[in-house]
Amino acid sequence: MENYYKTLPEGYREVKVVDAKKGSTSALFTVFSFVLAALAALPILLNCDYSEISLSFKDNRTLIAYFIMFGGLLAYIVLHELTHGIAYKALTHQKLTYGFTLTVAFCGVPDIYTSRKTALIALAAPFVTFTVILIPLVVWLHSVSMLYYLVAGIIFAIHFGGCVGDLYMMYLLLFKYKDPRTLMNDTGPKQTIYIPE
Repeated sequence: MENYYKTLPEGYREVKVVDAKKGSTSALFTVFSFVLAALAALPILLNCDYSEISLSFKDNRTLIAYFIMFGGLLAYIVLHELTHGIAYKALTHQKLTYGFTLTVAFCGVPDIYTSRKTALIALAAPFVTFTVILIPLVVWLHSVSMLYYLVAGIIFAIHFGGCVGDLYMMYLLLFKYKDPRTLMNDTGPKQTIYIPE
């Protein structure tokens, strides 16, 4: 099977649309994002030695840590979407679309229909990449600096929660639409799944 098709092949029908800009979907993703982030943050918060940390804005070290955390979060959002884009570009060589709304940052390939395998790789790329980078970083920082352990831990928790849409689409493709001939059109905020009749 091809990695993508320029037009939807004959004999396919639309079976699922997930639009992150739609009110109900956006609300559900937001709730589950907070749940996932809280689950990821809990062990980090429980293993933190708060006696070594000052959270006061008057402490220069803490102020620098806040700037690093917010800068890291902004960089993460951009890098997350670029990672989707790198995977899509490597597998399809097609035009990418990037954007931000009030509720979602996105990367898509709106002009094609990707294979199930291509879609799964592109969806999983940021989750796998940044989990593999951030978990060892958090573990290492635990023995180096509690302040930066906490900063990296918060970034990891937000990464984990922020992957909620990707994880949901991966769940659909892995467990609900298992036919290897399944195709997906990804505009960025909206994914449409098609299966053969």
